[in-house]
Amino acid sequence: MAKGNKRISIADLAAELGLAISTVSRALNNAPDVSGATKAQVWALAEKWNYQPNSLAASLRRGRSNMLGVIVPHINGAFFPAVVHGIENGASQAGLNVLICQSNEDARQEQKHVEALLKAQVDGILVSASNTTEDLAHFERIRAQGTPLVFFDRMPALPQACGVVVDDYRGAYQVMEHLIGQGCRRIAHLAGPPHLNTTAERLRAYREALLAHGLPFDEQLVVPLDNSTTDAGAAAMRRLLGLYQPPDAVFSAYDFPAGGALQLLEERGIRVPQDVALVGFSNEPFTTMVRPRLSSVDQRGVLMGEAAVQLFLQLLKRTELFSGRRIVLKPQLVVRESSVRR
Repeated sequence: MAKGNKRISIADLAAELGLAISTVSRALNNAPDVSGATKAQVWALAEKWNYQPNSLAASLRRGRSNMLGVIVPHINGAFFPAVVHGIENGASQAGLNVLICQSNEDARQEQKHVEALLKAQVDGILVSASNTTEDLAHFERIRAQGTPLVFFDRMPALPQACGVVVDDYRGAYQVMEHLIGQGCRRIAHLAGPPHLNTTAERLRAYREALLAHGLPFDEQLVVPLDNSTTDAGAAAMRRLLGLYQPPDAVFSAYDFPAGGALQLLEERGIRVPQDVALVGFSNEPFTTMVRPRLSSVDQRGVLMGEAAVQLFLQLLKRTELFSGRRIVLKPQLVVRESSVRR
């Protein structure tokens, strides 16, 4: 790949052989107007110096980088890695390479990643917004440059935005109907950030399911989570247990806080699900490893990633047909021992 510490270029090959750069380039591409002897000379020297062509530059000359930029909030847990796996599946089938960036739930870092990907001239950008993103100017910049933009999971309120989401409302409503069907009447909710479409929809379903079944909405039973960790879930559960009337069930907007709540209940000698039923959201792998196993909503991560790539490929056609298109995946409530009373 290098001669000494220097990366070898076509110009280096041309200088060594005393040929024009254009001749060396055509020889490397097996052009018919270059003699067999010249091709043999060029290929031999290229092999000797382990010359590697600059595929990015070549792609850009063709008007495409064949690179797809992806920005995820984090790679903790299993959901976002599953989405990335689906994106890589879809991208590979389309002959695309993937550049993955992690915002770490930091809007400023997300903005920096957007700038870097635009400078790299990626063919498109797939994003799940950080939970601190409120200013959407960097997303507007992507579209202003004519670069296809597709959101997945977390989709900000950007006019005519395209994205792939799971039906969070439907998944959360299924959770509530399940808990109510198990005889639970005082159901608490561990809530995520209200400005995120995902957790806002879960909270809306929680509230409307209560009212639809003639149960009161009690603000004391809605505990905002500082983050989506087990420690945050344990702290929220501790607060709920301190109420004059503690809940008989808890629906968490995320799985890890539900796991933290489960640990605290076990420490206090409170039975799950007999005294407090528990349901999370995301269907993380650990939900089948704890005891009792944790009920949760599967978000179809791999399918979401594959669908996001397909939507990007449609946008790449530069037609207005797909402007503002949103693909909504059906969630699946996975019922396990943590919420079954009957």
